[in-house]
Parts: sequence; C-alpha cells; structure tokens
Amino acid sequence: MTVEKLDPKTAKEKLSELDGWEVETAGDAIVRGFRFSDFSAAFAFMTRVALIAEKMDHHPEWKNVYNRVDIRLTTHDAGGLSTRDIAMAQAIDRIAP
Repeated sequence: MTVEKLDPKTAKEKLSELDGWEVETAGDAIVRGFRFSDFSAAFAFMTRVALIAEKMDHHPEWKNVYNRVDIRLTTHDAGGLSTRDIAMAQAIDRIAP
C-alpha cells in the first residue's frame, strides 16, 4: 500500500486536531513528550503503544529516560508526514495520561 506525504496545508489542519503534538522544524515529522510518575508507568505506556503500533503496522521512533517518553512519528516510505502518523498520534492520545 502506497502512502503519500501530506502537503503542508493538510498537515497543519490535521495537527490542529491533535493534543500536544508539534511539527518538527523540517516539517516531516510530529513529536510529543510524555511524563509519568515513574519508570514503571512510562514503560507500561510504551508497552501499550507498542501493541497499537503492531496492529497498525506503523512504528514510532522513541526515547525513554526514567519517567519520560518522547515520541517522533514520520512515514519513511512517504518521505515525511502522512495520514498514518496522524492516525497513530490519535491512537496514542486515546491512551495517554
């Protein structure tokens, strides 16, 4: 399945529908940081995101340091931001604290 990169106008419209996500400077990814009470809570969140990612076949780039999880979403096959990233961000928002 071919996924197309979102044009800047559509990307901006879609981003306005998301909670707390920002477009990276280059405009080809969205990012969001999450904070938790401790490492276990952060890791549990990452586990839930991993299960969603497997179902959607769309995997985030992320970093975890103790109680923080930073997520970056981009579609490498499309060369930037796509509807798959928006859908993944929406799914993550549904389980975010």
